[in-house]
Amino acid sequence: MTKTILSAQHLSKKVSSTEDQLTILDNVSFDLAQGDSLAIIGRSGSGKSTLLGLLAGLDLPSSGEVILAGHNLNTLDEDQRAAIRAEHVGFVFQAFLLLDSLNALENVMLPLELAGHANPQQRASELLIRVGLEKRLQHPVNLLSGGEQQRVALARAFATQPDVLFADEPTGNLDSQTGESISDLLFEMNKELGTTLVLVTHDEKLAARCQQHLRLEAGRQVDQTCN
Repeated sequence: MTKTILSAQHLSKKVSSTEDQLTILDNVSFDLAQGDSLAIIGRSGSGKSTLLGLLAGLDLPSSGEVILAGHNLNTLDEDQRAAIRAEHVGFVFQAFLLLDSLNALENVMLPLELAGHANPQQRASELLIRVGLEKRLQHPVNLLSGGEQQRVALARAFATQPDVLFADEPTGNLDSQTGESISDLLFEMNKELGTTLVLVTHDEKLAARCQQHLRLEAGRQVDQTCN
């Protein structure tokens, strides 16, 4: 039986405003098995990125709990949550968030070096070749195209073979053709490595490739379906 790798139970997030409390997320629950994929969809301001932050332990809920790789994130302090992310989680963002002072190879090597990998250069090179950048290993990332930068970001995200990959609008800054090629690569690598994928997107076509779909409206979970 496939184990549950990520569980959200009655997650809510409220913040204080000048007049009252603002509810950003209200009573969201789901379970995700190892190797599955989930698309979190909804309009801007629906709470998608807030939910992603809670699932990754970047923030704590006002109520409810997140269980990530067997760890209740509510019971951990910030340093402990960071250690869980380092061990179990990878990220891909719309803005790439690469280090401009490093070349493509060095960007992918960095998480491997932090994790104490035995041969970070070899592993990083293999991943960059896998994403089609064998001729760009030594290129400064700020001289790469948007699609190439997102390929570097994918290689970096998968470098430590995370249990869960969180992708926040991974094709949002790319043209449609480049976005499709990045989407293909994301799902291919996800399948190859058995990673669990949690994807935030406005793109219904991209969301349709996921096995599960969770739709938010004004912070509330209005629909959850499975392919």
